[in-house]
Amino acid sequence: MERQTCIFSGDVQGVGFRYTVQNLALRYNVQGYVRNTPDGRVELVMEGPPTEMASLLRDIQDRMNGYINHVQIASSPGTAEFHRFNIRL
Repeated sequence: MERQTCIFSGDVQGVGFRYTVQNLALRYNVQGYVRNTPDGRVELVMEGPPTEMASLLRDIQDRMNGYINHVQIASSPGTAEFHRFNIRL
């Protein structure tokens, strides 16, 4: 299991980005969360099989392409601390 932390920048707040990510994530074998950051970006932290996370990222980029200017992705070992996927406030 692997962890990815993805930071999306662009016009990603106030456009349903978190809800879209949550709905897409429920289709995959991933756990974690998505949240807005104070600086106007969106943070996605997820754990799961690398192929599942890659597919989810592709779906997010396909669905929200017009809002995303840049995605920063950092990988690390999974911690198994998540048991589901949700939106954090």
